[in-house]
Amino acid sequence: MNEKISTIINEMIKYYAKDPRRVNHFLKVFSFAKSIGELENIDKKTQEILEVAAVMHDIGIKISEEKYNSSAGNYQELEGPPVAKEMLSKFNFSEEFIERVCYLIGHHHTYSKIDGIDYQILIEADFLVNIYEDEIKTPQIEIIKEKYFKTKAGNDFLVNLYL
Repeated sequence: MNEKISTIINEMIKYYAKDPRRVNHFLKVFSFAKSIGELENIDKKTQEILEVAAVMHDIGIKISEEKYNSSAGNYQELEGPPVAKEMLSKFNFSEEFIERVCYLIGHHHTYSKIDGIDYQILIEADFLVNIYEDEIKTPQIEIIKEKYFKTKAGNDFLVNLYL
């Protein structure tokens, strides 16, 4: 998987050519997601899905900005899965694997339907990065922690970084 994830990262850097902000964002989300998944001892298959989804989670932003002049989460969720599926079809992933990654991409701004540890960790990793990038203040971080953080590792990262 290590070689595949590096190849996917390379593909995503090409996809976001001349947009280092987006590349840095997904690399940070990937790093947090990978670490949380490993610290939570999730199974290998779920960890692989999580890592690929973390790298690709915002793939819909580019098309959303072109089509709707917006990077709003609902547009990302709508536009991301077809682009991700096309990119992932170049690799030797099972249909089930691709479907789950696309599901996570298509729901990573929907916090009411979290249906698995991969989904939970992706949400937490994205929040850990967005809190910093969006300069979210302590009272809001405390609300985010209470509502959305469930894993021990994610909570530890959040508290040690921001609270």
